[in-house]
Amino acid sequence: MESCVTDFAITETDRVLRERCELALEDALTNRGNPLRDVDRVLSEDSRFVFGHCIRAALIVRADDASSQSRLIASVTAIEVCPDAGDLARRHASAAHAWLYGDPALAAERYGAILSDYPRDILALFVAHALDFRLGQRHMLRDRVAQVLPEWEVSQPYYASVLAMYAFGLEETGQYRRAEEVARRALAFNARHPGAIHVIAHVLEMQRRAREGLEFLEANESAWIDATGISVHLAWHRALFHLDADDPASALAVYDAQIVRSHAVDMSQLADASALLWRLQLRNIRIGERWQSLADRWEKQQLAGARLFYVTHAMMALAAAGRTASVQRILNGLPHVETRGNSISYPEEALILPLCKALLAFANSDYIGCVGLLKRVRHLAHRCGGSLAQCDLVHLTLTEAALRAHKANLARALVAERAAMKPTSRLNQRLLRRLA
Repeated sequence: MESCVTDFAITETDRVLRERCELALEDALTNRGNPLRDVDRVLSEDSRFVFGHCIRAALIVRADDASSQSRLIASVTAIEVCPDAGDLARRHASAAHAWLYGDPALAAERYGAILSDYPRDILALFVAHALDFRLGQRHMLRDRVAQVLPEWEVSQPYYASVLAMYAFGLEETGQYRRAEEVARRALAFNARHPGAIHVIAHVLEMQRRAREGLEFLEANESAWIDATGISVHLAWHRALFHLDADDPASALAVYDAQIVRSHAVDMSQLADASALLWRLQLRNIRIGERWQSLADRWEKQQLAGARLFYVTHAMMALAAAGRTASVQRILNGLPHVETRGNSISYPEEALILPLCKALLAFANSDYIGCVGLLKRVRHLAHRCGGSLAQCDLVHLTLTEAALRAHKANLARALVAERAAMKPTSRLNQRLLRRLA
């Protein structure tokens, strides 16, 4: 069975448009260029080009881009009314339709169902993988790719991207050795694949291999530093390696040189900036006016309808900068979800309110209040809407708040957890010394 690129009914006269869409898809898979803009241009030339509409819908859903809903509606409608659209195209439209009407879990289910019949549909796999991540479905992040991997051959286009997705799922389920093996195999097919580089950065961070991580990112810097959509995020990983090596000055230098130098206002980049400054603040590192500058950029964002993961990171900057009115607007707009028990369909929604209140309490030096709030949602911390490395911020904040609140028994237990996971981490060794 061919991939979705050739399963759609495309006539010979559409060959050039198809090739342009395939290039945009390759850019999306490798976090390069501006694939949504490129597909928009194709559709401006032929508004009935079904394959282009399927790609555009997938890109918007994957990006969780609420600002592009009108374009998504146009693409879904174009597919539905086209008499020549086949079953596969209509199933893509149905999956995107579920996201459009506020049901990302159903969207993931529908994109996943496509893969059952079309296991080499890279577009459906690409979107389902992103939805699994946002929904905190870590095992599906791994297993959905594992289910289709036997149907892929090394000679097929996009094979390196499939391996990179599988490697990330392995890493996020704690299979670090296997994740590194698969990611390095992906790099053997595409030595400049940012997704595979990203997975190895995660593995080295989770395995406390900070020095090796810095060397790896340095050796591969030309592949990711400027030309990819995750350049800022990989710079954030570089800063984390510096922090784990107990070198906050270098981490702050990375922040200034590689994280906030961009004039872009992408929320994922702002989230990386917030997460790094917050980690530095937990270390009592002087931030200067950086919080104020970052808060200015967050206040320009339209947070209504944004991912709750991003809202949390906006709260970090706004609370640290003392933007009382903006903080209150965020709190007023947050969902109230019961957090009792250990299972919930949408974990971000259960975590968001107590986490935002805890961040505000910490920023206001109310460490006892922070501890009380975070203890309620500790069981959800690994499902904060980000990676294991990103979600670790919850544990770090609770640990530091416990230390500052003189909650000795709790602090001892939390530090012991961290030290057991990363016994050679200089950061964790520093926490152990503070306990002593």
